[in-house]
Amino acid sequence: MNETLNNAETPPCFIHGVMPRFSSVLSLFDGMSCGQIALNRVGIKYDNYFASEIDKHAIKVTQTNYPNTIQLGDVTKVKGSYLPKIDLLIGGSPCQGFSFAGKGLNFDDPRSKLFFEFVRLKNETQPKYFLLENVVMKKEHEKVISEFLGVEPILINSNLVSAQNRKRLYWTNIPGINQPTDRQIGWGKIREFGVADNFYYTKNGLDWIKRHGERKGKQLAIWGENDKCQMIEASHFKNYSSQRFFGIVDENGLRYITPKECERAQTVPDDYTSCISNTQRYKMLGNGWTVDVIAHIFRSLFNGA
Repeated sequence: MNETLNNAETPPCFIHGVMPRFSSVLSLFDGMSCGQIALNRVGIKYDNYFASEIDKHAIKVTQTNYPNTIQLGDVTKVKGSYLPKIDLLIGGSPCQGFSFAGKGLNFDDPRSKLFFEFVRLKNETQPKYFLLENVVMKKEHEKVISEFLGVEPILINSNLVSAQNRKRLYWTNIPGINQPTDRQIGWGKIREFGVADNFYYTKNGLDWIKRHGERKGKQLAIWGENDKCQMIEASHFKNYSSQRFFGIVDENGLRYITPKECERAQTVPDDYTSCISNTQRYKMLGNGWTVDVIAHIFRSLFNGA
């Protein structure tokens, strides 16, 4: 797959001949800078892109692809008074404490407490627009976030714009956001061909899956051409730690998803993460955003920026 599929619905947009331009964007918990990919995908210009991130692998990916990014480091050390006027504040605060798949620690989890750093910097920078992404969570947790941000979340499933099922909540003051048009992208449209031998399940790996599956009452699922793949997760590497097992059958046998296929499921450009190890690529892509969902949200800025 090439960028033609990724960008099928994301040409630069003009409203009365005017394209939005931001002086400064601040991205918290920036990861590999999916927000920056989305801004560029829809043609929104910006002079400065400030990124708060501490993971060295994520920073490497960002700086390889966007060398002009201004890295700020630890979000708890970022002070709004040290920054220029911020037009757009974005972020996806760590979700492990909110997720149904987590340990139920919610706001007592130190990672989820980082949400309040987003609130602090929103108050300090007073951006024109903001966007916060997080997982589907218990209603009482969702309500707390909504009260602090002053808006209700929008639920969007990435399966409308990609080949994966991925439900996420988006809190934003960007107006006029509707559900994306269903692009009907199945697994067959993003699969990679000519895959290296090391991506195929070994006999030992298949035996382990069989034994583990029998104990857990689960079976190996085979993705078909029109299927949506399961949500890309940080633990996707060989999928041994997942609660579900899947496989992809091609001319050489049964294999698991490749990093490039993970990029495509997240609508990230091919090989965007290729400057780091495959293990780190899986982790980073699992923690990232589905870029075309963010691009869809940003496209509404053409009506108001």
